[in-house]
Amino acid sequence: MQTFTIKPFEVPAEAAALREQVRSLIREHVPPGNIARRANSWQVNDPAFSRELGKAGLIGMTWPKEYGGHERTALERYIVLEELLAAGAPVGAHWIADRQTAPLLLRYGNEEQRRRWVPGIAAGEIFGCIGLSEPNAGSDLAAVRSSARQDGDEWVLNGQKIWTTNAHIAHIMIGLFRSVEGSERNAGLSQFLIPLDTPGITIRPIINLTGEHDFNEVFFDEVRLPADALVGTEGAGWTQATAELSLERSGPERYLSSMVLVTELVRHAAHTGEPAAVALAGRFAAEAWTLRQMSLAVAGRMAAGEDPALEATIVKDLGNSFEQAVPLLVQQVVELDLTAPEPLAQLTAQLLQVSPSFSLRGGTREILRGIVARGLGLR
Repeated sequence: MQTFTIKPFEVPAEAAALREQVRSLIREHVPPGNIARRANSWQVNDPAFSRELGKAGLIGMTWPKEYGGHERTALERYIVLEELLAAGAPVGAHWIADRQTAPLLLRYGNEEQRRRWVPGIAAGEIFGCIGLSEPNAGSDLAAVRSSARQDGDEWVLNGQKIWTTNAHIAHIMIGLFRSVEGSERNAGLSQFLIPLDTPGITIRPIINLTGEHDFNEVFFDEVRLPADALVGTEGAGWTQATAELSLERSGPERYLSSMVLVTELVRHAAHTGEPAAVALAGRFAAEAWTLRQMSLAVAGRMAAGEDPALEATIVKDLGNSFEQAVPLLVQQVVELDLTAPEPLAQLTAQLLQVSPSFSLRGGTREILRGIVARGLGLR
């Protein structure tokens, strides 16, 4: 049984200068544009803005300088992410590579993989995607059937991945494949670094409810990779992939996807003085503050070299519940024409359509609660 620990974590005063740097960059490079793009912005792609962040040293902030990183603290990185998400900046292009791909390569990859790909990720020029879910292995990740077999000094991949965010703009995928024939569940799985321009790979779009293209299907038909495409240890893919998911579940994006709507509600409540709107704004502020403290505590423990997987899972579950509730409660409390051009209406309409997916990405709520129960010794 694990111990559940959330320790208070205060942001130091010197963070103000870093916050202003990020805000200035947003003012300079992100035009007002379509306000609906500010909702769920960590899945909105703008490669040019990603390159600007790379030039400013705001990608790969904690990585070693020899791989293009900047050797800053995890807390500084957290502050940057917080500012970008609170402003609704379009950070989707580089998000996965910064959050998961490069950290995984730095931890498990070989030297060639690190030197070939990590500096480009830090520069905001190389984008990545995650090859985990399959048509019959979504939440039940251990049911992965896509295969990797050795043929001489090459690996040959076959199978299909689905719900692959940004595969259509990504340069590389870290994919989980079954490398031991006949193996079952979490045994016999390995991870591979896959350049997505490799022959035999087909990427097909999945268009969501709002007509946007984030998700994809990726098919592998006798895809040949060199032996050094293996990431880490053969057969250790399950352990490596679950460590990767801790990175995915612990960040501020797990409660800030709807924050731009909270901000607009506060403006509306201040302008109109409607008692119900004022009360709802207060409720959102209290819940967001609590989630922020929990998320910061997880970031602090990760920065200290600890593995707060249980706490990260709880933050994701509570954060997703908050994100999904925001547009529903705004619609209930404020009389809105969802087709109107006002920011509050546009953001509410956008989030009502996309927020059902918030509790699916990174692990469904039902699966996560099973992980929490097991971690607390309740099952």
